[in-house]
Amino acid sequence: MNRATLMWRATWGRALPRLKGSMRSPSWVLYETLLPLLATTAFVFVYRALGAPDRFVSYVIMGGAAVAFWMNVLWMMAAQFYWEKRNGNLDVFMVSPCGITPILLGMSLGGIVSTALRATAVVAIGTLVFHASFDLSRLPALVGVFLLSLVALYGLGAALASLFLYWGRESWHVAQLFTEPVLLVSGVYFPAHALGFGVGLAASAVPLTLALDALRQLLIGAAHPALFPLPIEVGGLAGLAVIYLAAARFALRGMERLARREGRLSRRY
Repeated sequence: MNRATLMWRATWGRALPRLKGSMRSPSWVLYETLLPLLATTAFVFVYRALGAPDRFVSYVIMGGAAVAFWMNVLWMMAAQFYWEKRNGNLDVFMVSPCGITPILLGMSLGGIVSTALRATAVVAIGTLVFHASFDLSRLPALVGVFLLSLVALYGLGAALASLFLYWGRESWHVAQLFTEPVLLVSGVYFPAHALGFGVGLAASAVPLTLALDALRQLLIGAAHPALFPLPIEVGGLAGLAVIYLAAARFALRGMERLARREGRLSRRY
């Protein structure tokens, strides 16, 4: 078996449990689709009570879909190695002849597909119920930006996976720390432009910020107060994708060196 075939089988083998597991219990699908709509619904009613323009409803619906991806990256990518260690699977991953990279890639692909289905359901239900409107005239550009955003976002998750494992039990607290602040500075439920240029620039280190702003420029149009022009945001997403994928590779190698040199994979535990 050549190297490419081995990596493909390892990737598919790691993605398949996530794809099947996400549909294993119909009640899980129901809860994971409808419960995130509660926060989205609350923001819609707040904006309508304040008499905000209709585009703010579209902001909220897009933000609700983005939250699904961010939670998947944070809990099912960044913290996954720590949970695998606790479940006794990490040793198997470390001695696998395919290496860690295909395993992470499979985790990403499985997570992207299952999360995309839930995010699509959030957008569809929110659009039907609250009559959000989107401009689909630039669909090819929209698909391209969306795919680039996924690469950058899951590249960040892969880079954080080794770091969360290194932090040990503290990874739970770190994941909690990364949840709400990122949702705030990324402008999930409002334009990131409202936070000011300085905060927006700093928040652009998280791909979610640029991804949401770029997608809103394409779906809402000139009425959206953009953080940066669209070409700059697309270039920024491409740069973040390269940086985080390189960081993930470096962190994975560091994790393997730590395991071989010191016989451990966490900082203290």
